[in-house]
Amino acid sequence: MADVTAQSPAGKQPASLRTVVAASAAGTTFEWYDFFVFGSLTQVISRTFFSDLPEAAGYVAALALFGAGFLFRPLGALVFGRIGDRVGRKGAFLVTVTLMGSATVAIGLLPTYAQVGLLAPALLVVMRIVQGFALGGEYGGAAIYVAEHAPPDRRGRATGWVQTSAALGLFGALLVILATRLVVGALFGPHAFDAWGWRIPFLVSAGLLAISIWMRLKLSESPAFARMKAEGAASRAPYAEAFGQWRHLKLVLLALAAIMSAQGAVWYTAFFYVQTFIERFLKVAPETINLLMLSATAVSAVGYVVFGALSDRVGRKPVMLAGMTLMLVAYFPGFHMLSRTLNPALVEARARTPVVVVADPSDCSLQFDPVGKARFSSSCDIAKTALANAGVSYSNEVGAAGVPAKVRIGSVEVASTSAVGLPPDAAKAVKAAIERDIKAALAKAGYPAHADPARMNLPGAFAVLMVFVVAATALYGPIAACLVELFPTRIRYTAMSLPYHIGTGWIGGFVPFTAFAIVTATGNVYAGLWYPVAFTALSVVTCLWLLPETRGRSLHD
Repeated sequence: MADVTAQSPAGKQPASLRTVVAASAAGTTFEWYDFFVFGSLTQVISRTFFSDLPEAAGYVAALALFGAGFLFRPLGALVFGRIGDRVGRKGAFLVTVTLMGSATVAIGLLPTYAQVGLLAPALLVVMRIVQGFALGGEYGGAAIYVAEHAPPDRRGRATGWVQTSAALGLFGALLVILATRLVVGALFGPHAFDAWGWRIPFLVSAGLLAISIWMRLKLSESPAFARMKAEGAASRAPYAEAFGQWRHLKLVLLALAAIMSAQGAVWYTAFFYVQTFIERFLKVAPETINLLMLSATAVSAVGYVVFGALSDRVGRKPVMLAGMTLMLVAYFPGFHMLSRTLNPALVEARARTPVVVVADPSDCSLQFDPVGKARFSSSCDIAKTALANAGVSYSNEVGAAGVPAKVRIGSVEVASTSAVGLPPDAAKAVKAAIERDIKAALAKAGYPAHADPARMNLPGAFAVLMVFVVAATALYGPIAACLVELFPTRIRYTAMSLPYHIGTGWIGGFVPFTAFAIVTATGNVYAGLWYPVAFTALSVVTCLWLLPETRGRSLHD
C-alpha cells in the first residue's frame, strides 16, 4: 500500500495512511478473533454449558447463543454510531475494543454447568451480549476512519484491508484453537481440551486487548470528521436525521436490502455454516475442518484487498453483484459436492438405502427450539431427533393415526416409542435405547459413523471452498467503501452501522442456527440452505435494479 499521508484541516500531518490502515485493521482483527473463537468452539461449549440437554438440543442452544451475540450488534451500532457522529470516530472504537476484549477473557474464566448449574449459561449469555454490543460499534468506526483518510481513487483498496481483518481474525481463532488442541492433547490426553483446554483461546485475548488499545491510542481524529467539526456542521440529532428523514432512511433501507442481506447470508454460510455442515452432517474430524478452513481463510485475506482495489477501477456495484450472484448459483451444488468429496460413503448409503420416517403427522413436532429446552418426547420426535443426531437425511411418510412412529432403513424397520409423561430418567432411557437401535441399523446398512480420511478428496473440497471464498470476498471487499460513500459525513457512522449489523448480525449471525433448525425439522441436510438463498436472491434483484454506483464520490458533500 502506498504510504500516503492525509492532511488535516489545520495543515498538520497526522499518521500516514499505512499507519491508519494498520492500526484500524489490527484492532478490528483482534475483535473478530474474540468473536470467532466462540463460533468455532460451538461443540465444546454446548457440552460445557448445556450438559443437561439432549445432544441435538444442546448443540442448537449453543448455536442460538452464538447468534445472540449478533442479535445485540444493531443496538451497539446505534449507541456507538451516535457517539461517533457527535464526538468522533476514534473515541467510539477505542471503547468498543476494550469491551470486546474484556468480555472474551471473562468467557475463558466462567464456571461450567456442572460446577454452578444454570448460573453458568446465564453468565455466558451476558458475555455474549457484551461482545455483540461492542462489535456493533467497531466495524463502522474502523471502516469510516480509514475511508475518510484515503484518497478517492484508492478508497476501495484501503478499506479492503479493514475487510481483511475479518479473515485474519477468523484465521487467528482457528489457528490458536488448532494449536491448543494439538499441544494440550499431546501433553494431557485427548479429553483435556474439552475439559479445560478450550479456555486458552479465550484467555489469549488478554494480550491482544493490550495491543489493540495501545495501537488505537496512537491515532488522531479522521480528517473528514475534524473538518466537519471545525465548520460546526456535526449532527446534533443523528437518529432523527438518519432515520427520520426519508432521503436518508431510504438509503439505509437500500443498503440493507441491496447489500447487507446478501453479505450476512453469503459470508456466514461460507465461513461458519459450512463448518457446522461438515462437522455435524458429514462427520469430519475437527482437526481436518480446521485445516480446510485455515487454508480457505488465508486465501480470502488476499481476496478482500484484490476485489476492493478492483472496485476502484470498475465500480463497487459490478464487483459486489458478481460475488452475490456467484454464491447464489453455488449454494446447493457446492454443499452437495462437499458431501461427495468429504464423506462419499455417506452419499452412497443415502442413495443405496434411503431412510424413511413413517409416522402419524399429529405425533410430530416442528423441531425448531431456539432456547434448547423442548424435549421432543413423542415417538415421531424421538425417531427424528435420533436421525438428526446421526446427521442422516430422511423422507417422511404418513402413518396410521395413533400408531407409534417407525424408521425404515431399506428393508429394516426400527420401532419408536413415546416417552411422553415418563419421569425424566425413564424418558432419557427410552430415547437412548431407540437411538441405539437406529444407529445400529444405520451402521448395518452402511451409514458411516465418521468420515473415512482415506476416502476424502481434500483438494476437491478445498476447490468448493475456493468458490465460496471468491464469492464472499468479491461481495465483501468493496462493501466498506460503498457504504461510506453512500451516506453523508454528519450521519455516516449511525446510518452505515445499523444496516451493516442487521445484515451481518441478524441475517448472517443466525445462519448456522436457523439452517440447522430447518434441517432437523425437514430431515433434509441441504434444506437449511434455503435461508441464505432467500436473502441472497433479495440482494441480487435489489442491487441490480436500485443500487447506485458510488465509486469516486466526495466524502465532504
